[in-house]
Amino acid sequence: MHEGQGKGMQRAGVIGTGRIANRFMPEVRLVSGICVKGVYNPHQESAEQFAARWGIEACGDLTEFFREIDLVYVASPHETHYSYIKAALKQGKHVLCEKPLVLKREQAEELFAYAVAHKLVLFEGIKTAYCPGFGKLLEIARSGAIGNIRYVDACFTKLESTDSRELNDRLYGGSFTELGSYCLLPVVKLLGNGFEDIRFASIKGENGLDVFTKASFRYPGGLAAAVCGLGVKAEGRLMIAGTKGYVVAEAPWWKTANMEVHYENPLEVEKISESFQGDGLRYEIRAFLNMVNEKGCPGLELTSEDSITLADIMGRFMEMESRE
Repeated sequence: MHEGQGKGMQRAGVIGTGRIANRFMPEVRLVSGICVKGVYNPHQESAEQFAARWGIEACGDLTEFFREIDLVYVASPHETHYSYIKAALKQGKHVLCEKPLVLKREQAEELFAYAVAHKLVLFEGIKTAYCPGFGKLLEIARSGAIGNIRYVDACFTKLESTDSRELNDRLYGGSFTELGSYCLLPVVKLLGNGFEDIRFASIKGENGLDVFTKASFRYPGGLAAAVCGLGVKAEGRLMIAGTKGYVVAEAPWWKTANMEVHYENPLEVEKISESFQGDGLRYEIRAFLNMVNEKGCPGLELTSEDSITLADIMGRFMEMESRE
Protein backbone atom coordinates (compact mmCIF):
# COMPACT_ATOMS: atom_id res chain seq x y z
CA MET A 1 0.00 0.00 0.00
CA HIS A 2 1.35 3.42 -0.91
CA GLU A 3 2.46 5.83 1.76
CA GLY A 4 -0.44 7.95 2.98
CA GLN A 5 -2.99 5.58 1.50
CA GLY A 6 -3.98 3.70 4.61
CA LYS A 7 -7.46 3.39 5.96
CA GLY A 8 -7.52 6.84 7.55
CA MET A 9 -8.42 10.07 5.76
CA GLN A 10 -7.73 9.92 2.03
CA ARG A 11 -6.51 13.16 0.47
CA ALA A 12 -8.17 13.79 -2.88
CA GLY A 13 -7.37 16.12 -5.74
CA VAL A 14 -9.74 17.22 -8.49
CA ILE A 15 -8.69 17.65 -12.12
CA GLY A 16 -11.20 19.82 -13.97
CA THR A 17 -13.44 22.67 -12.88
CA GLY A 18 -16.64 22.27 -14.91
CA ARG A 19 -20.23 21.45 -13.96
CA ILE A 20 -19.63 17.89 -12.80
CA ALA A 21 -16.65 18.90 -10.65
CA ASN A 22 -18.86 21.48 -8.95
CA ARG A 23 -21.48 18.79 -8.29
CA PHE A 24 -18.77 16.50 -6.92
CA MET A 25 -17.66 18.88 -4.17
CA PRO A 26 -20.83 18.94 -2.00
CA GLU A 27 -21.29 15.19 -2.53
CA VAL A 28 -17.76 14.22 -1.49
CA ARG A 29 -18.23 16.11 1.78
CA LEU A 30 -21.01 13.67 2.68
CA VAL A 31 -18.66 10.67 2.49
CA SER A 32 -16.51 9.95 5.53
CA GLY A 33 -12.84 9.12 5.11
CA ILE A 34 -12.07 11.45 2.21
CA CYS A 35 -11.29 15.16 1.91
CA VAL A 36 -10.44 17.27 -1.13
CA LYS A 37 -7.14 19.13 -0.77
CA GLY A 38 -6.69 20.79 -4.14
CA VAL A 39 -7.69 21.31 -7.76
CA TYR A 40 -5.72 21.35 -10.99
CA ASN A 41 -6.65 22.96 -14.29
CA PRO A 42 -4.13 24.00 -16.96
CA HIS A 43 -6.09 27.26 -17.06
CA GLN A 44 -4.89 28.72 -13.76
CA GLU A 45 -7.68 31.28 -13.48
CA SER A 46 -10.33 28.55 -13.62
CA ALA A 47 -8.49 26.55 -10.95
CA GLU A 48 -8.25 29.61 -8.68
CA GLN A 49 -11.96 30.41 -9.05
CA PHE A 50 -12.92 26.81 -8.26
CA ALA A 51 -10.54 26.70 -5.30
CA ALA A 52 -11.92 29.94 -3.88
CA ARG A 53 -15.49 28.70 -4.20
CA TRP A 54 -14.79 25.45 -2.35
CA GLY A 55 -12.10 26.51 0.08
CA ILE A 56 -9.30 24.34 -1.31
CA GLU A 57 -5.92 24.97 -2.93
CA ALA A 58 -5.34 25.69 -6.62
CA CYS A 59 -2.29 24.10 -8.19
CA GLY A 60 -0.72 25.12 -11.50
CA ASP A 61 1.86 22.33 -11.62
CA LEU A 62 0.67 18.75 -12.12
CA THR A 63 3.67 17.12 -10.43
CA GLU A 64 3.25 19.32 -7.38
CA PHE A 65 -0.49 18.59 -7.40
CA PHE A 66 0.11 14.84 -7.23
CA ARG A 67 2.63 15.24 -4.42
CA GLU A 68 -0.02 16.49 -2.01
CA ILE A 69 -2.72 13.85 -2.56
CA ASP A 70 -3.50 10.12 -2.36
CA LEU A 71 -6.16 9.84 -5.02
CA VAL A 72 -7.51 11.76 -8.00
CA TYR A 73 -10.96 12.61 -9.35
CA VAL A 74 -10.72 13.31 -13.10
CA ALA A 75 -13.55 15.55 -14.34
CA SER A 76 -11.85 17.13 -17.35
CA PRO A 77 -13.02 16.99 -21.01
CA HIS A 78 -13.40 13.48 -22.45
CA GLU A 79 -10.34 13.56 -24.69
CA THR A 80 -8.00 14.41 -21.78
CA HIS A 81 -9.01 11.48 -19.56
CA TYR A 82 -6.43 9.03 -20.87
CA SER A 83 -3.42 11.28 -20.34
CA TYR A 84 -4.52 12.43 -16.87
CA ILE A 85 -5.33 8.89 -15.71
CA LYS A 86 -1.98 7.62 -16.99
CA ALA A 87 -0.09 10.47 -15.29
CA ALA A 88 -1.91 9.86 -11.99
CA LEU A 89 -1.33 6.10 -12.02
CA LYS A 90 2.37 6.60 -12.77
CA GLN A 91 2.52 8.83 -9.69
CA GLY A 92 1.02 5.98 -7.64
CA LYS A 93 -2.42 7.55 -7.23
CA HIS A 94 -5.79 5.82 -7.24
CA VAL A 95 -8.14 7.27 -9.87
CA LEU A 96 -11.88 7.91 -10.05
CA CYS A 97 -12.63 9.21 -13.55
CA GLU A 98 -15.84 10.55 -15.02
CA LYS A 99 -17.47 8.70 -17.89
CA PRO A 100 -16.54 7.91 -20.56
CA LEU A 101 -13.34 6.62 -18.97
CA VAL A 102 -11.51 6.66 -22.31
CA LEU A 103 -12.54 6.55 -25.96
CA LYS A 104 -10.58 3.48 -27.14
CA ARG A 105 -10.53 -0.14 -25.98
CA GLU A 106 -6.73 -0.40 -26.08
CA GLN A 107 -6.39 2.63 -23.82
CA ALA A 108 -8.73 1.10 -21.24
CA GLU A 109 -6.88 -2.23 -21.38
CA GLU A 110 -3.52 -0.49 -20.93
CA LEU A 111 -4.65 1.61 -17.97
CA PHE A 112 -6.39 -1.22 -16.11
CA ALA A 113 -3.39 -3.51 -16.66
CA TYR A 114 -1.09 -0.85 -15.19
CA ALA A 115 -3.42 -0.27 -12.23
CA VAL A 116 -3.61 -3.99 -11.44
CA ALA A 117 0.16 -4.44 -11.76
CA HIS A 118 0.80 -1.58 -9.34
CA LYS A 119 -2.06 -2.40 -6.94
CA LEU A 120 -3.93 0.81 -7.72
CA VAL A 121 -7.67 1.37 -8.09
CA LEU A 122 -8.98 2.70 -11.40
CA PHE A 123 -12.69 3.41 -11.26
CA GLU A 124 -15.14 4.71 -13.87
CA GLY A 125 -17.64 7.14 -12.41
CA ILE A 126 -21.02 6.23 -13.86
CA LYS A 127 -23.08 7.14 -10.82
CA THR A 128 -26.07 5.02 -11.85
CA ALA A 129 -24.00 1.85 -11.46
CA TYR A 130 -23.59 2.44 -7.73
CA CYS A 131 -26.99 3.78 -6.64
CA PRO A 132 -29.20 1.43 -4.58
CA GLY A 133 -32.12 1.52 -7.02
CA PHE A 134 -30.08 0.37 -10.00
CA GLY A 135 -28.61 -2.46 -7.96
CA LYS A 136 -32.15 -3.48 -6.99
CA LEU A 137 -33.28 -3.32 -10.62
CA LEU A 138 -30.44 -5.61 -11.72
CA GLU A 139 -31.24 -7.97 -8.87
CA ILE A 140 -34.89 -8.25 -9.95
CA ALA A 141 -34.01 -8.70 -13.63
CA ARG A 142 -31.50 -11.44 -12.82
CA SER A 143 -33.67 -13.21 -10.26
CA GLY A 144 -35.69 -15.13 -12.84
CA ALA A 145 -38.88 -13.23 -11.98
CA ILE A 146 -39.22 -12.06 -15.59
CA GLY A 147 -37.70 -15.23 -17.04
CA ASN A 148 -34.75 -15.09 -19.42
CA ILE A 149 -33.76 -11.57 -20.45
CA ARG A 150 -34.22 -11.09 -24.19
CA TYR A 151 -34.23 -7.31 -24.74
CA VAL A 152 -32.90 -4.17 -23.02
CA ASP A 153 -34.06 -0.72 -24.14
CA ALA A 154 -32.45 2.33 -22.49
CA CYS A 155 -33.08 5.97 -23.44
CA PHE A 156 -31.62 9.19 -22.00
CA THR A 157 -32.21 12.55 -23.66
CA LYS A 158 -31.91 16.17 -22.55
CA LEU A 159 -32.08 19.39 -24.52
CA GLU A 160 -28.75 21.24 -24.41
CA SER A 161 -28.24 24.86 -25.36
CA THR A 162 -26.94 25.19 -28.92
CA ASP A 163 -23.91 27.11 -27.63
CA SER A 164 -22.92 24.38 -25.14
CA ARG A 165 -19.58 22.58 -25.33
CA GLU A 166 -21.41 19.29 -25.90
CA LEU A 167 -22.94 20.58 -29.14
CA ASN A 168 -19.90 22.53 -30.39
CA ASP A 169 -16.85 20.35 -29.77
CA ARG A 170 -16.46 19.01 -33.32
CA LEU A 171 -14.17 16.15 -32.32
CA TYR A 172 -15.49 14.94 -28.97
CA GLY A 173 -18.93 16.46 -28.51
CA GLY A 174 -22.35 15.09 -29.37
CA SER A 175 -24.99 13.04 -27.63
CA PHE A 176 -23.34 9.61 -27.66
CA THR A 177 -20.05 10.60 -26.05
CA GLU A 178 -21.95 12.69 -23.50
CA LEU A 179 -24.82 10.35 -22.54
CA GLY A 180 -24.07 7.00 -24.15
CA SER A 181 -22.30 5.57 -21.11
CA TYR A 182 -25.53 5.70 -19.08
CA CYS A 183 -27.56 3.88 -21.74
CA LEU A 184 -24.86 1.30 -22.41
CA LEU A 185 -24.57 0.48 -18.69
CA PRO A 186 -27.72 -1.69 -18.34
CA VAL A 187 -27.06 -3.33 -21.71
CA VAL A 188 -23.58 -4.48 -20.68
CA LYS A 189 -24.57 -5.35 -17.11
CA LEU A 190 -27.51 -7.53 -18.19
CA LEU A 191 -26.46 -8.96 -21.56
CA GLY A 192 -22.67 -8.86 -21.18
CA ASN A 193 -19.85 -8.00 -23.57
CA GLY A 194 -20.40 -10.84 -26.05
CA PHE A 195 -22.53 -9.01 -28.58
CA GLU A 196 -22.41 -10.36 -32.13
CA ASP A 197 -23.17 -7.08 -33.88
CA ILE A 198 -23.53 -3.38 -33.09
CA ARG A 199 -24.85 -0.68 -35.39
CA PHE A 200 -25.17 3.06 -34.93
CA ALA A 201 -27.68 5.43 -36.48
CA SER A 202 -27.50 9.17 -35.80
CA ILE A 203 -29.28 12.40 -36.56
CA LYS A 204 -26.69 15.13 -37.10
CA GLY A 205 -26.81 18.85 -36.39
CA GLU A 206 -25.65 21.47 -38.86
CA ASN A 207 -22.07 21.21 -37.59
CA GLY A 208 -22.00 17.44 -38.08
CA LEU A 209 -22.30 16.43 -34.41
CA ASP A 210 -24.85 13.81 -33.46
CA VAL A 211 -27.87 15.28 -31.66
CA PHE A 212 -29.60 11.89 -31.43
CA THR A 213 -28.06 8.42 -31.68
CA LYS A 214 -29.36 4.88 -31.46
CA ALA A 215 -26.96 1.99 -30.90
CA SER A 216 -28.54 -1.37 -31.77
CA PHE A 217 -27.06 -4.62 -30.45
CA ARG A 218 -27.55 -8.25 -31.39
CA TYR A 219 -26.56 -10.87 -28.80
CA PRO A 220 -26.95 -14.65 -28.94
CA GLY A 221 -30.64 -14.89 -28.02
CA GLY A 222 -31.06 -11.21 -27.25
CA LEU A 223 -31.32 -7.66 -28.57
CA ALA A 224 -30.68 -4.22 -27.09
CA ALA A 225 -31.05 -0.55 -27.92
CA ALA A 226 -29.21 2.38 -26.34
CA VAL A 227 -30.71 5.73 -27.35
CA CYS A 228 -29.46 9.17 -26.36
CA GLY A 229 -30.00 12.73 -27.49
CA LEU A 230 -29.04 16.32 -26.81
CA GLY A 231 -31.16 17.92 -29.52
CA VAL A 232 -34.14 15.54 -29.69
CA LYS A 233 -36.39 14.82 -26.72
CA ALA A 234 -37.78 11.32 -26.15
CA GLU A 235 -39.29 9.31 -23.31
CA GLY A 236 -36.30 8.46 -21.17
CA ARG A 237 -37.08 5.09 -19.67
CA LEU A 238 -35.33 1.78 -19.16
CA MET A 239 -37.18 -1.41 -20.07
CA ILE A 240 -35.91 -4.95 -19.59
CA ALA A 241 -37.99 -7.62 -21.37
CA GLY A 242 -37.98 -11.28 -20.42
CA THR A 243 -39.77 -14.48 -21.29
CA LYS A 244 -42.17 -14.15 -18.31
CA GLY A 245 -42.55 -10.39 -17.94
CA TYR A 246 -40.69 -7.09 -17.98
CA VAL A 247 -39.22 -4.48 -15.66
CA VAL A 248 -39.56 -0.78 -16.41
CA ALA A 249 -37.96 2.21 -14.71
CA GLU A 250 -39.38 5.54 -15.81
CA ALA A 251 -37.33 8.69 -16.40
CA PRO A 252 -35.04 9.61 -14.86
CA TRP A 253 -34.11 5.92 -14.65
CA TRP A 254 -30.41 6.89 -14.44
CA LYS A 255 -31.30 8.15 -10.95
CA THR A 256 -33.03 4.84 -10.33
CA ALA A 257 -35.71 5.18 -7.67
CA ASN A 258 -39.02 3.78 -8.92
CA MET A 259 -39.60 0.66 -10.97
CA GLU A 260 -42.40 -1.72 -11.87
CA VAL A 261 -42.46 -5.42 -12.70
CA HIS A 262 -45.16 -6.37 -15.22
CA TYR A 263 -46.43 -9.79 -16.25
CA GLU A 264 -48.82 -11.19 -18.87
CA ASN A 265 -51.78 -10.31 -16.66
CA PRO A 266 -51.93 -6.47 -16.90
CA LEU A 267 -53.40 -6.29 -13.40
CA GLU A 268 -50.38 -8.09 -11.91
CA VAL A 269 -47.89 -5.28 -11.29
CA GLU A 270 -45.24 -5.04 -8.58
CA LYS A 271 -44.08 -1.53 -7.65
CA ILE A 272 -40.69 -1.05 -6.02
CA SER A 273 -39.06 2.12 -4.70
CA GLU A 274 -35.51 2.84 -3.56
CA SER A 275 -33.99 6.11 -2.39
CA PHE A 276 -31.73 8.26 -4.55
CA GLN A 277 -30.03 10.99 -2.58
CA GLY A 278 -28.75 14.31 -3.89
CA ASP A 279 -26.83 14.18 -7.15
CA GLY A 280 -25.96 10.53 -6.54
CA LEU A 281 -22.20 11.01 -6.77
CA ARG A 282 -21.89 10.03 -3.12
CA TYR A 283 -22.64 6.41 -4.08
CA GLU A 284 -19.76 6.12 -6.55
CA ILE A 285 -17.39 8.02 -4.23
CA ARG A 286 -18.22 5.64 -1.37
CA ALA A 287 -17.74 2.57 -3.59
CA PHE A 288 -14.43 3.95 -4.88
CA LEU A 289 -13.23 4.66 -1.35
CA ASN A 290 -14.19 1.15 -0.25
CA MET A 291 -12.00 -0.30 -2.98
CA VAL A 292 -9.12 2.03 -2.11
CA ASN A 293 -9.42 0.93 1.52
CA GLU A 294 -9.48 -2.72 0.37
CA LYS A 295 -13.01 -3.32 1.56
CA GLY A 296 -14.13 -4.36 -1.91
CA CYS A 297 -17.49 -3.71 -3.52
CA PRO A 298 -20.77 -5.57 -3.87
CA GLY A 299 -20.75 -7.67 -7.00
CA LEU A 300 -23.20 -5.80 -9.19
CA GLU A 301 -21.27 -2.57 -9.84
CA LEU A 302 -19.08 -1.67 -12.77
CA THR A 303 -16.05 -3.95 -13.27
CA SER A 304 -12.89 -3.30 -15.26
CA GLU A 305 -14.22 -5.69 -17.93
CA ASP A 306 -17.41 -3.60 -18.15
CA SER A 307 -15.43 -0.38 -18.54
CA ILE A 308 -13.23 -1.93 -21.23
CA THR A 309 -16.36 -2.97 -23.13
CA LEU A 310 -17.81 0.54 -22.83
CA ALA A 311 -14.55 2.01 -24.15
CA ASP A 312 -14.66 -0.48 -27.02
CA ILE A 313 -18.18 0.64 -27.97
CA MET A 314 -17.21 4.32 -27.71
CA GLY A 315 -14.21 3.64 -29.94
CA ARG A 316 -16.36 1.95 -32.56
CA PHE A 317 -18.71 4.94 -32.55
CA MET A 318 -15.82 7.41 -32.87
CA GLU A 319 -14.38 5.43 -35.77
CA MET A 320 -17.73 5.48 -37.56
CA GLU A 321 -17.99 9.24 -37.02
CA SER A 322 -14.49 9.84 -38.40
CA ARG A 323 -15.28 7.88 -41.57
CA GLU A 324 -18.41 9.88 -42.36
